[in-house]
Amino acid sequence: MVVSAHVALWFLPFVAPLCFVVALSDLRQMRIPNWTVDLLAAIFVIVGPFLMSWSDYGWQLVHLPAGIALGFLCYSAGMVGAGDAKFAGAAAPFVAFGDLSIVVMIFSAMLLAGFLTHRLVKYTPLRRLAPDWKSWDVGSKFPMGLCLGGTLVVYLILGARLGQVATG
Repeated sequence: MVVSAHVALWFLPFVAPLCFVVALSDLRQMRIPNWTVDLLAAIFVIVGPFLMSWSDYGWQLVHLPAGIALGFLCYSAGMVGAGDAKFAGAAAPFVAFGDLSIVVMIFSAMLLAGFLTHRLVKYTPLRRLAPDWKSWDVGSKFPMGLCLGGTLVVYLILGARLGQVATG
């Protein structure tokens, strides 16, 4: 992996609880609160310079407007919800460009697992554990925050374990 193990390890405790809130909020209310997206972006902007070289930080910071623009295009095309697009854009700077293919694979696995698990629970007695979640009753829509947040956390965990180690 291209991401620095040190960087991924330090971002993880800031990002993981936020991703949990995003997933739970999307399951419960089918919405990702703006404050979570803003806080995710702020974490990178504030913590990033202490963890990364200025060069790496600058390049990855460019991922923020690029990710938001790409998310806006996907939202405009009706492919994703607005909260999903904003969250993905705010998460983009945490991903090293060289790890993009890995993130796509993680997201694919998370999407498949999340969708199957959500549908399995929706149509079984397990649904009684959270009977009031809006995500059960929105037709074919799906709470993507579950998979987006999970993808970022899994990426950072893998990065902390398998990422580049600084030498010297």
